[in-house]
Amino acid sequence: MIDLNNRDPFASGGNRFCYLHPQDPQKCVKVMRPGRTRVLLNRAPWFKRWRGLDSFDDNLREQEGYSQRAIQQSREGLWQHLPRWYGIQATTLGPAAVTDMILDEAGTPAPTLRQYLNKNGLDAEIRAALEQFADWLLEYEVLTKNLIAHNLVLRRENGHLQVYVIDGLGCASFLPLPQFSRFFARRYIHRRIQRMWLRVEWEVSDKKIPWRKFEARGLKG
Repeated sequence: MIDLNNRDPFASGGNRFCYLHPQDPQKCVKVMRPGRTRVLLNRAPWFKRWRGLDSFDDNLREQEGYSQRAIQQSREGLWQHLPRWYGIQATTLGPAAVTDMILDEAGTPAPTLRQYLNKNGLDAEIRAALEQFADWLLEYEVLTKNLIAHNLVLRRENGHLQVYVIDGLGCASFLPLPQFSRFFARRYIHRRIQRMWLRVEWEVSDKKIPWRKFEARGLKG
């Protein structure tokens, strides 16, 4: 069992706390906030509640995301933009998803895309890195949900920025066609990439327009 008692998370989101693995700092340990799955279930519309409590557990959803066909094939080059998955493991704070820890050159957690954009804007270097990441998504047909700026982190490798997706794997489509058809998978991925670029544009804007309106306007265009 992984002992997380008396340890502080290095990051936290709305649903999970993220810790460095106490025995292996090259790994990340993600634990659900206490009682969070019940809160999410209670807030959900009636037509989503039938799926049960487990469907609101981000660790189980991440496990499902890693079980997709594209990742299970484990082709050479797959892990260029994706942390490896080590399963759900027991901790003193409850079950945890364990993955590679993406570290920067100083050995600290890699900055998010949002942090980079806030500091540097959409410069040529990050644009090139995102274009390479988008090409990888299409080449390996990796299914993701919306690619938002705090779920992508950046590490410099061989002098170039490399984008890693650390959360949000899986298919957000109501019908699971992208999971079974290459044709629908590529259409789905193209839409996710389009939304990713829109999100980047919004992140570097003054944000006077709420994201949902900005997204709707961009998709119409």
